[in-house]
Amino acid sequence: MSQTIANPPVVRLGTDYIGKPTSRVDGTAKVTGAAKYAAEYNVPNLLYGVVVCSHITKGRITKIHAADVLAVPGVVQVFSHENVPSLAWFDHNYKDDVAPGGSPFRPLHEPEIRFNMQPVALVVADTFELARYAASILEIEYEVEPHETDLEKKRDDGYEPGRGKSGWMPPPPPRGNPNQAYRKAPHQHEAEYIHLAQHHNPMEMFATTVEWLGDGQKLNIFDKTQGAYNVQQYITKIFGLSKEEARVITKYTGGGFGSGLRPQYQAFMAVLAALELKQSVRVSLTRQQMFSFGHRPHTLQYVKLAADDNGTLQALHHSALAETSQFEDFTENVVNWSGMLYQCENVKLKYQLAKADVFSPLDMRAPGAATGSYALEVAMDELAYKAGIDPLQFRLLNYADRDQNADKPFSSKKLRECYHQGAAKFGWDKRNPKPRSMRKNGKLVGYGMATGVWDATQKKAAAKACFTADGRLTVSSASNDIGTGTYTIMTQIAAQTLGLPLEAVTFVLGDTNLPEAPVQGGSWTAASVGSAVEAVCQDLGKSLLKLAQKMDDSPLKGVDFEDVQFVNGLIRRNDDIQQSVVIRDVLQANGEKELTAESGAAPDMMKQMGYSMHAHNAVFVEVQVDEELGTLHVTRVVNAVAAGRILNPKTARSQVLGSIVWGIGMALMEETIMDHGFGRFMNHNLAEYHIPVMADIHDLQVVFVEEEDEIVNPLGVKGIGEVGLLGVAAAISNAAFHATGKRVRDLPVLINKLM
Repeated sequence: MSQTIANPPVVRLGTDYIGKPTSRVDGTAKVTGAAKYAAEYNVPNLLYGVVVCSHITKGRITKIHAADVLAVPGVVQVFSHENVPSLAWFDHNYKDDVAPGGSPFRPLHEPEIRFNMQPVALVVADTFELARYAASILEIEYEVEPHETDLEKKRDDGYEPGRGKSGWMPPPPPRGNPNQAYRKAPHQHEAEYIHLAQHHNPMEMFATTVEWLGDGQKLNIFDKTQGAYNVQQYITKIFGLSKEEARVITKYTGGGFGSGLRPQYQAFMAVLAALELKQSVRVSLTRQQMFSFGHRPHTLQYVKLAADDNGTLQALHHSALAETSQFEDFTENVVNWSGMLYQCENVKLKYQLAKADVFSPLDMRAPGAATGSYALEVAMDELAYKAGIDPLQFRLLNYADRDQNADKPFSSKKLRECYHQGAAKFGWDKRNPKPRSMRKNGKLVGYGMATGVWDATQKKAAAKACFTADGRLTVSSASNDIGTGTYTIMTQIAAQTLGLPLEAVTFVLGDTNLPEAPVQGGSWTAASVGSAVEAVCQDLGKSLLKLAQKMDDSPLKGVDFEDVQFVNGLIRRNDDIQQSVVIRDVLQANGEKELTAESGAAPDMMKQMGYSMHAHNAVFVEVQVDEELGTLHVTRVVNAVAAGRILNPKTARSQVLGSIVWGIGMALMEETIMDHGFGRFMNHNLAEYHIPVMADIHDLQVVFVEEEDEIVNPLGVKGIGEVGLLGVAAAISNAAFHATGKRVRDLPVLINKLM
């Protein structure tokens, strides 16, 4: 019986895998230990390198007593500024793809010390234990200079950065007359909001294993990174190698959160040692050394808001001062979100940097937005109280249907639905607005909420597909998977596009021998690599159709690609689904062993240029506070997210759950304490840098709001890994005020601040 389909689907609407909860295809490898990480590749004749870090913050090295260490049997070499400059840095001006403006730090290149825990030497030995011991006895003499690491003392030294890193946008010019509007408004609020430095601390520490292949200078570089191609470009430029000589492999990454966007110094040191010693070398960093590079910068923010008696925003001022290093201008989009998230005709935004004797900060989950939205969302809560309006209603009153920063419509925006669905799920209507009015089991109860917005971005990416006569499909791209589920969703996209069973599809990633992909960051991987995977599978499908039409008595002869669907292992006609060909029979019938295609995807700039593209969320939080002890527990969280098409609700939910946990840590625990006398982070370990544990996590719920968007990319997806963090810390802070009547404006919200 024939079946006519009025609106024939495009090829990706065949077998229905997208949108279905699917377990991780790499899960078995991870839980059984089959998944190998950068420090787990056992290669022949391996040497071990241990990094020695500076004990001072600023000055210069006057003497390194390397001879004493080299006299220890089994120690092979001590690399330092005394023997490195002539060996490396063929390209002195090269910066990696995500480097900020300025001059990048060059490890082991000069005697000057620019920040505490700066890597100053690499000790290489034939065992790890010996290398670690030898590094511990290496004596280094310094000439110490005064340092300054306190941002508070730099309040008058702020400057507006010039060209920042890729993706940074200077704040838009002021609109309206914010000063006059503020003075005239009956309800006013102004305050400062602060957080100290925060560090990423992924589970897998940074490591690089370089395999010396003995064929000229050919290397296999197993590196912990979020961008294999970025590391390769860095290594080839620095050492004057070809891409064939420096293959970078990262099959699994144990978390990154932005710390792996830039090549870290252990990669440089491992390659340097391997090239000079002509032997395989592994360099692994310790947990303490994970605090020696990159962090969410210490930031001071000042917010002024004003509203009329109806609750309409009349004025918005948001300024930020953030730290950066002496050698780079690390920039974040901190204040820009405030000019976009709410409707306001009078806005002034300002962003400045201040140089300190620290390493350059580094992108950290939802960089800039996590900082800026915290201040804005707490300030909105404070103004809502002053205006006598429910915080949720206050946000709905000032809902923005258009991006006023860019003066563009949104490609899609379901934030209003996030508010309604999240509030209903949470039970916001049961909230008594008066602080200290709600109790449960003898504890103060507080309800708080906040909002988040994050860019929906697509980058250029490429992919390759190979279909073999046994019916198996292998799709590959040099993307990374930092635990987000990339292996799984790419498998789903490929399987659905060609109508194959999931178990017949393998996705391969993390290798510079594969088609190029961007670093995994910014929540753009699904949109970027996913679109490339869909495109290459469609190209392969077109080739399969042509071969199928050559088969004897083929029912597909004369049919265009748009008139067939790939589903359940078949290529079948839209107008008569009984007329079909088994996909796995196509190659065999044509005497072919395999069929390949290479393709890519890039943003459709003409289509997108007229729109502002973002994901949104609304977070609702319940806290309970022990009034006698001051202890605060987050007992419930509902996070409603509108992020376009959800490819896999199971892995997507895990992403948002992880974001919520991070938000709890940001709100209640995470801060890296700098001793300004030493210029050193003092709690550089997981015993004293506190993060949430199981006892801190209770009822977390995720709501995905349906959202269709035909503008953002061919798949209609938006990133979720970062937007899910936004609003969480602010909502917790707002709930803490509702419970206690005590407003805390500097993170984290600790016991002593509530008592």
